[in-house]
Amino acid sequence: MELSLLEVAFNALGVMLEPERLMYLGLGTVLGLAIGIMPGIGGVAGLALLLPFTFSLDAYSAFAFMLGLGAVTSTSDTIPAVLFGVPGTSASQATVIDGHSMAKKGEAGRALSAAYAASLIGGLWGALLLGLTIPVLRPIMLNINSPELLAFSIFGLSMVSALSGSMPLRGLAMAGFGVLLAMVGGDPTSGQQRWTFDTLYLYDDLPLLPVALGLFALPELADIAIKRMAISQTTKYNLRDGMMMGLKDVLKNWLLVAKCGSLGAFIGAIPGLGSAVVDWFAYGYAAKTCKGASETFGKGDVRGVIAPESANNAKEGGSLVPTIAFGVPGSASMALLLGGFMIHGLVPGKAMVTTNIEVTYAMVWSIALANILGAGLCFAFSGQFAKIATLRYTLVIPGVICIMMVGAFQASADWGDLFVLLIFGSVGWIMKHMRWPRPPLILGFVLGGIIEDYMRISYQLYEWGWVLRPVCAVMLIAAALSLTQPLLSKVFVKRETLALPRFSSPVFTKGDGFSFAFIAVLVWMIWRSLSWDEEAQGPPQVIAGLTLALVVISLLWAAVTRRYSDGKQGAILDLVADMGELTRPMVNLRALQFLAWLGAFVAVWAIAGILVSALCFVVFYMRVQAGESWRMVTGYSVVILCLIYFVFDQGFHISWPETVLGTWFPVLQAIPTM
Repeated sequence: MELSLLEVAFNALGVMLEPERLMYLGLGTVLGLAIGIMPGIGGVAGLALLLPFTFSLDAYSAFAFMLGLGAVTSTSDTIPAVLFGVPGTSASQATVIDGHSMAKKGEAGRALSAAYAASLIGGLWGALLLGLTIPVLRPIMLNINSPELLAFSIFGLSMVSALSGSMPLRGLAMAGFGVLLAMVGGDPTSGQQRWTFDTLYLYDDLPLLPVALGLFALPELADIAIKRMAISQTTKYNLRDGMMMGLKDVLKNWLLVAKCGSLGAFIGAIPGLGSAVVDWFAYGYAAKTCKGASETFGKGDVRGVIAPESANNAKEGGSLVPTIAFGVPGSASMALLLGGFMIHGLVPGKAMVTTNIEVTYAMVWSIALANILGAGLCFAFSGQFAKIATLRYTLVIPGVICIMMVGAFQASADWGDLFVLLIFGSVGWIMKHMRWPRPPLILGFVLGGIIEDYMRISYQLYEWGWVLRPVCAVMLIAAALSLTQPLLSKVFVKRETLALPRFSSPVFTKGDGFSFAFIAVLVWMIWRSLSWDEEAQGPPQVIAGLTLALVVISLLWAAVTRRYSDGKQGAILDLVADMGELTRPMVNLRALQFLAWLGAFVAVWAIAGILVSALCFVVFYMRVQAGESWRMVTGYSVVILCLIYFVFDQGFHISWPETVLGTWFPVLQAIPTM
C-alpha cells in the first residue's frame, strides 16, 4: 500500500527524532553557530570540513549533520553584524545597516532578539515551503532557463533604487561600478583579460569575501578605533526587556516576515543567486514597501533587521529545490551537499521525490529542527552577546581583526585577498564618510557577473527574442517600475509637483575630491579597454560610459545647487559616520594610524607567519594603544593564538602562504603557519 505524502513526512520526522540523528543534528547546529560568529568563514568551509566525516554515517544522520550546520550559520552571523558592523557571512551584509545602528543606540539586545526570532520563523517558513513544493518541483524548475534567470537578476539589480535613499544618481553610479568590478578577469567569450594589471590573482575574478569585508567590516572597525570608545556607551534596555521588545517587533511585523521568508526561499531556489544577494533583495523590498522606511531605514529601524534575517534563513529550504530536482546546486553549500548525495548513493531527480522521498522529507525536518535549536541557543546567550557592545574598544578590535584577516584569506588563499581587503576597506571608509552608498556597489558586484553570463547564453540561444518570454517580460517591466518608483510615486500617488532647485555657478568643495577620483578611475578603465579585442570591448565600455555620465551629472548637480541648498544631506540607506567632537584632521590622522596597524599586521605575517603576526598585533595594539595590563594582554593573546592554530590550522587545514623566514630557513616550515 502506497503511503500518502503526509504519512511519509511524519515517518521522516520519526526517523529524525531518534537519539542518534538528533545528536548529529545538534552537533552540526552547534558547529554552524560557531562558524557563523567568525567573520569570513561561512558555512561552505564548515561543510567542507564535515563532508569526510559522513562516509560512515547513514544518509539520515549524514544530512542531519550537514544541514544542521548549513541551516544556522545565517542565524549566528547576526552577532558580529549587529555588534561590530562586521558581516559574519555574505548573508548578513544588509543586517549591518540597521542592526549595527541599533547597537550604537544601546539596542543590541533588541536587535539580536528580533534577528533570532525572524531567523527562526523564516527558516521554518522556508522548510515548510520546500515540503509543500516537493510534489511539483520538476514542472516549476523545467520552466526556468537562462533568460528567466537573467530577468530575475536584472530585477534584483533594480533594487538599487531602494538602496540609494535620496541619492539615486550616486546609488546607480555605484551599482554600475560594482558591475564593472565583476567584469575584472577573463572575458567569458574571448578570454581577454580585463583590468587585471597582468596579475595572476585577478585572472579568476575578484573574490566576494574580501570585497564585502573590506566595504562593510573594516570601515566600522576603523571608526571604533578612531573614536576610541565602546560601540555603545549605554544599554537602552535590560536583558529581559530587550529580548521581549525584539520578539514583539517580529510578531508585530509578521506579514513582513512571511513576505521576506517567501522571497528568500524563492531566491534561494534560483541557482547562482543565493546568499550573496538574498538579504539585499529583502532589505530593498522592505525599504520600498514599509511605512515610513525612507525616513527610518539606515538609522536603526528594527524592520531593517527583520527583513534580511527572515530571508537569509529561508533561503536554505529554497536552495534545496534545484539540488534535489536536477542536481543543480542552488548555492556553494548545496554543491557540497550534492557531494554527500553521491557518497550515499543518492541520485538527484525523480528518485528524490519518489523512491527516496522519505530522505527528502528528512532533509526538510533537519532544516526545521536545526533552526529551532539554533535560535534557542542564540536566545539563551543573547544577553551575554549584547554586553559585548559596551566593552572598551581595545578588547574588541584585536580579536575581530585577527579573525577577519584569516577569514578574508579563505577566499582564494592568496596574498591578494589581504590586499583586496585593505584596498576596499580604505575605499569603503571614504565612501562612508563622503556619503556614497555602499549597498548598491556590492549588489552590482554580485549580480554583474551573473547578468553577463546569462546575457551571453540567452542571446546565443534566442537573440533578443528572450525578452518576449512571458516570465522575462513581466520581470523586466517590474524592474523598470522599481527603478522609476520614487519618481512615479511623487507624481501619481502623492500628487506632488517636481520643483526644480535654484541654480548658480558651480561651487566645488573638498568633499568633491572623491567624485573627481571616481571619474579618473572610470576614464582609465575606458582607456584601458580600447586596447582589448573588439569582441570584449562592448559591455565594459557601455557600463563604464553610463557610470561615468552618472558620476559627472551627480557632481555637477551638487555643484550648481550647493549655493542655495540648506546644507542638509540626503537620506542614505547605509551606516552614517558620526565622529562626535573629533575634528576632521584628527579623524584622518587616526584613520591613517589604523591603516598602518593593518599594514604592519600583513607585513609581519609575510615575514614570520600568522601566529607571530597575530601575537605582535594583539600585544602591541593593546599595550601601546590603551595600556592594557600584561595579565589581560597575555590571556587575550593565548586565546587568539589557540583559536588560529586549533580551529583554522588544524580544523579547517588552511593552506598558509610561504613566509620570508620560512623560505630562508626551510626547517621553520615544519611550523604549520610558516
